[in-house]
Amino acid sequence: MKSFLALLAVTTALTLPGLAPNAAMAGQVSLNTTMRNYGGNGAFLAYYLTDAQGKYAGSVWMAGGKARYYEHLASWYRATGGDTREINGITGASVGSGRTLKVTLDLADTLFDAGYKLHIDSAVEDMRDSPNEIVVPLTSAGFGQKAKGTRYIADFSYTR
Repeated sequence: MKSFLALLAVTTALTLPGLAPNAAMAGQVSLNTTMRNYGGNGAFLAYYLTDAQGKYAGSVWMAGGKARYYEHLASWYRATGGDTREINGITGASVGSGRTLKVTLDLADTLFDAGYKLHIDSAVEDMRDSPNEIVVPLTSAGFGQKAKGTRYIADFSYTR
């Protein structure tokens, strides 16, 4: 029950900071992901957070709407047990080869410089899966800094 309440608190901080009592201020953050020209179908991407202890803390975005492929987003799937309630209302289309995805959302300021990490898992139909393709600490100093992907993602950054 304690982990459920902690997850609920983080999820609330991620998506509805103004509704929680004593909620931290939230600011708009853009997640900018540029895909490599890998020559395959659109990529599914799972964006999620882990806390300072490495425990799953919440999903922030899912690119790709066909749930039957979610198991290929292996680290996200393992952390959530494939529970689609984790991404209810925060999904978009898969991202094509050579394309750029920019998603803007509210993230609580308390998530920055507190040990949280943003993970991105990627998967492309009929190609190898890429769990934890990007893992970046959420820090104030990290705004605008590019991180290189290992397989399908050319680079990723988060900006205000």
